[in-house]
Amino acid sequence: MTLQLTRGRVALAATAALFALGAPTAYATLATEAPAAPARGEPYAETRLLFGTARPDGGPAVTEAQFTRFVDAEVTPGFPDGLTVREGRGQWRDANGTIEKERSYELVLLYPAGEAAARGREIEEIRRDYLKAFGQESVGRVDERVRVDF
Repeated sequence: MTLQLTRGRVALAATAALFALGAPTAYATLATEAPAAPARGEPYAETRLLFGTARPDGGPAVTEAQFTRFVDAEVTPGFPDGLTVREGRGQWRDANGTIEKERSYELVLLYPAGEAAARGREIEEIRRDYLKAFGQESVGRVDERVRVDF
């Protein structure tokens, strides 16, 4: 029985030693990042515009039909190759400090990175037109550099 206990202790000690010796290697492997995937596609800019529908003056909210007509008239002519509209629910703090919750739209535009300056001016015009047409305080804008492959 003593021999079995000794063998068990030796096996346990050997296992612990293997874990102790292998652990730094395993943790070192976890600490390094996986190699990056090769870049695909062309450099593009992505702009997301965030449109609220509640009117600060308390008037009727912008309807889906009104928003669709706005996109058709003000956005599509400048971005005829395509765009994406997502419906959502959003909230933000207005100029008076009130948290407003409202139906909203996210408009996603993709365009070649080399066109960013010219497209940026067009996008600013879209924002101004929406503010004016629907009495909004702001239209959010998010810009990112991306790679696109169609």
